[in-house]
Amino acid sequence: MKTLVFLRSRRAAPFAVLACALLAPSVAPAFPDTYAGRLDALTEVQRLQAALQSRDSATETLRLWCEAHHWAEPARIRALRDVATAKPATPEVRSLLGAGPRTPIRYRRVKLMCADKVLSEADNWYLPARLTPEMNKALDETDTPFGVAVKALDFHRQAVDSRILLHPFDPSPGDAAPVVPGQPPQLPLPYAVIRNTAVLSTPDGAPFSVVVETYTRATLDTPSPSRQPGGEALTPSK
Repeated sequence: MKTLVFLRSRRAAPFAVLACALLAPSVAPAFPDTYAGRLDALTEVQRLQAALQSRDSATETLRLWCEAHHWAEPARIRALRDVATAKPATPEVRSLLGAGPRTPIRYRRVKLMCADKVLSEADNWYLPARLTPEMNKALDETDTPFGVAVKALDFHRQAVDSRILLHPFDPSPGDAAPVVPGQPPQLPLPYAVIRNTAVLSTPDGAPFSVVVETYTRATLDTPSPSRQPGGEALTPSK
């Protein structure tokens, strides 16, 4: 995979400001299957991708996204672990982690949720030796999101691959949308709209995690009716 390096958010204030602006949801409550509706859907996905690339913690970005859409108050991201799935680290993952063939690597798969919405699914390979015992215990025994569990490492994120999977101007961009009587046809959306691969490293440059994050169409859901009168766009709390 081609390596794409993005500026770290805490070193690039303009990107952080831009991310806050992009987190505000669009006014349109849905995406009609029209040229304008398809353009709006693509813009919304690009808005989320820009926000994700401006921060080291995808969990925090999703929390702000959830907060801006008023899906839950207070906004909270929780991880639902999939303990039945196991994916051994590939040679590429070991290379990204700087790990030898016998170095222990753990695997964790979770769904990140806000309220009842599955916003992303994440595959994570990490080096337990580079985490504290408390961090390993939290990851092994609780549903704490990975970014929250290792926050004390003050980690930074390097993008390896970043892809927008929504192509709304294709003839059939996604699954068929339900038909609502009296309303125009809605744009069909694929289940996965973004897929990002990244390496997380400590401040001294030691990699400890490779994560593949798949963001779902639930990230494009309508903001809660608790929006301000008149439909003004929300901005996340500082």
